Amino acid sequence: MLNHYDIAYYLGLGATAPYWLLKPSARRKVFTALAQRNGHVTRRDRASPAILIHAVSLGEMNATRALVAVLQRERPDLTFVISTTTPTGYERGRELYGTNRTVTLIRFPLDFKGTVERTLDGIRVSLVVLMEGEIWPNFLKACEKRDIPVLLVNARITSSAYRRYKLIRPVTAGMLRRLHGIAAQDHTYAKMFVDLGAPPGRVVVSGTMKFDTAITAGGIPGASTLAHEMGLDPTAQRIWVCGSTGAGEEKIALRVYREQLMRHPKLRLVIVPRHPQRFDEVADLIESHRFQVVRRSEKHRADPNAPIPAVFLGDTMGELRKFYYMAEVVFVGRSLVDLGPRQHGSDMIEPAALAKPVIVGPYTGNFAEPMRKFTEADAKGYDVIIFDWTSIYPRDEDGKLKEKFDRLNSPTPPKLPEDFDRPSILFGAAGGYVAMPLRLKLDWR
Repeated sequence: MLNHYDIAYYLGLGATAPYWLLKPSARRKVFTALAQRNGHVTRRDRASPAILIHAVSLGEMNATRALVAVLQRERPDLTFVISTTTPTGYERGRELYGTNRTVTLIRFPLDFKGTVERTLDGIRVSLVVLMEGEIWPNFLKACEKRDIPVLLVNARITSSAYRRYKLIRPVTAGMLRRLHGIAAQDHTYAKMFVDLGAPPGRVVVSGTMKFDTAITAGGIPGASTLAHEMGLDPTAQRIWVCGSTGAGEEKIALRVYREQLMRHPKLRLVIVPRHPQRFDEVADLIESHRFQVVRRSEKHRADPNAPIPAVFLGDTMGELRKFYYMAEVVFVGRSLVDLGPRQHGSDMIEPAALAKPVIVGPYTGNFAEPMRKFTEADAKGYDVIIFDWTSIYPRDEDGKLKEKFDRLNSPTPPKLPEDFDRPSILFGAAGGYVAMPLRLKLDWR
């Protein structure tokens, strides 16, 4: 039987039909969700207790690694059902857990009453852990009906989402009261959840789990093979990796790259778009800028004798960390162009943990806690160089990135304590940051 939430969902689906039926990409997304997130899952045997961990997309899926490892260490008898919403999240889940017999990967059900109940009756878990901030009324109500505790961990909320939730505060408060606990990334997020109706006694501040999942090992398996197969040589070339890029950022990087090649002929550019559906689009963009494109998926090597160096496109899943490892400098995307508050920033912790200089733009709202942590390093005596690029290039996005490169080309690197082995921070007053590791020689001349 339909409830009022189901009716609202159907009305919303019908009201937006003219948009998603006419737009091919939206139509595919809706039909794929209806087909894949309908609650038809393999029924789980209750021989061992299980936990459902919901990771919306790629970033949240990466963050599950540390959580699963800790829980397995504490309770070896546990099994896990890990759900996700997006194709990139699902592919990453297969890479992480495809051979793990204690983990079952599913797509999170659409929040219709029957779909949610069908899923919960099939997976039969004892606890639900939601990552970051996705909460749904029918799902939470169904968990409460089955006496399944629900926790929200690594919790955060964007300013725009906070405003939307505020408009429907009675509904929001009802959902938050059904949560048994909220582990917020910082005090600002914790206050937001309380303001929206979460019981204060159930909200704690735990920090971000992304620091726990960052790899600081001396090597990344497969990185040297990847470099060889694409025709990259980190020992002889200066490799600039632009990772998790969004629409509008690649053309800026390509223009800056052409300018920098005049000064640094050994510079090589690698672009790894955030979303797989943009791989072909970015390949065409690279060619439109009169560069040959070497695609990772095609297993072709770059011509070392080409008069103009090729641009390398990382168009496979799960290899971004390998590209970061071979880089001499990293730009972390979805931060230079305003793509909307849901896409303000990507994970800059991962390349910083690999001791790489990291450039990000001013739009990093979804990673406010890591940026705050990096900035606080300065207060503890680590070296910081501050510059305000907007006073030099007030309206020139290309100029902003060029200014960062000019700073990296400085013959005088920042002075760091000899015992310092973590990133320090260079940051601009307009909000752009560069993580500067120890022992890195930035001689690009």
